[in-house]
Amino acid sequence: MRTIVASGLIAFSLSSPADLQAQSDLTVALHANGFSRPVAIVQDPTNRTVQFVVEQAGRIRVVQGGTVLPTDFLNLSGAISSGGERGLLGLAFGPDYPTSGRFFVNFTNSAGHTVVARFLRSANLLVASPGTRFDLRWDGPSGPAYIAQPFANHNGGHLAFGPDGYLYIGLGDGGGGGDPQNHAQTPSSLLGKMLRVDVNVPETDPIGYRVPPDNPFVSSGPPQTRPEIWAFGFRNPWRYSFDPPSRGGTGALIVGDVGQASREEIDYEPAGRGGRNYGWRNREGTQPYNESAQPAYTPLIAPVFEYDRTVGVSITGGYVYRGTWLPAVYRGRYFFGDFGRGRIFSLGLSLDANGEATATGLTEHTAALQVPYGPLGVISSFGVDADGEIFIVGYGSGAILRIVSTAPPGAPTGFRRTFP
Repeated sequence: MRTIVASGLIAFSLSSPADLQAQSDLTVALHANGFSRPVAIVQDPTNRTVQFVVEQAGRIRVVQGGTVLPTDFLNLSGAISSGGERGLLGLAFGPDYPTSGRFFVNFTNSAGHTVVARFLRSANLLVASPGTRFDLRWDGPSGPAYIAQPFANHNGGHLAFGPDGYLYIGLGDGGGGGDPQNHAQTPSSLLGKMLRVDVNVPETDPIGYRVPPDNPFVSSGPPQTRPEIWAFGFRNPWRYSFDPPSRGGTGALIVGDVGQASREEIDYEPAGRGGRNYGWRNREGTQPYNESAQPAYTPLIAPVFEYDRTVGVSITGGYVYRGTWLPAVYRGRYFFGDFGRGRIFSLGLSLDANGEATATGLTEHTAALQVPYGPLGVISSFGVDADGEIFIVGYGSGAILRIVSTAPPGAPTGFRRTFP
């Protein structure tokens, strides 16, 4: 096999829970609860007191000042298929949302295919306008308004705008176990890829986006590569985020990619370094998986961090902490979790002169973050508020928690809410 792992991204393999450092200077405070299978929390860019909670079955709920409002922001339950890994999976507000009212959702339609749809808010800033729905089209004006999914799992589903103002769409390999159709390494397939598109187009635009001219495969790369593709080689990117330059971050894209049977991985991409191949299905993390076909191109980029099944079974990507409520030692650390084991970790990111990262100082926070009435349970997502403070989304508990400090600086006076 001619494939190599690019230098600079060093895999930090975790073999046992005994390798972890214990910390107890963090705890959690309840923000809101009563949700059904929540999969995301997204800050309202126009009102610091408001967040939106995405429920897998199709509702987007409004939380204002920690109180769940009775009226939904949007209800798509009649337009989606939900259950397993399907459902309403992602929400992102455009950079121009304060003036345009545009936001985007990712869901699986009634046939199980991925739809990325644009909506507008209504005159009521806490209620969307369902009639404004426009589904992005993926093969020209007469092409399908969805991305076909061959199986029911590995839909990806997350959406996020980068510091560059473009929409990043993470797609899984289409499922089926082991990427049997090798989508993640097929240039003509959008599956198993990170897409990057410019959605700042007129509302009359027939497809709803344009390909940024500096996308890496617009004029180069393997034959038949779709120009929307930003990066290759993902199995099922379940939550990714950017280290925000607005808060002193690097602008890096950090992806939690769910493994097949032995490895969970975190991929680190310095700002603007598109065109990378993260290796699936030729590799699972740093380990060979299925090398029966050559990858689309090399080198294959190693994860900045991986762990095996003694530690967890399904990674949930998180955020680099850039807030102020936690002790200064946590600023610049990446918080993430494991969906199946209900564990939360953070790790440091040491950068070299080229902006490439090495993982350092892995720390487990699970015991410290246990809630008074029981374990954290299944963790489906993380989020950040207007100040960069971190939310935890409890898929099974239906609760949204905040990570706060047990010592100064801590949360603002009067912030803490009681648990039921």
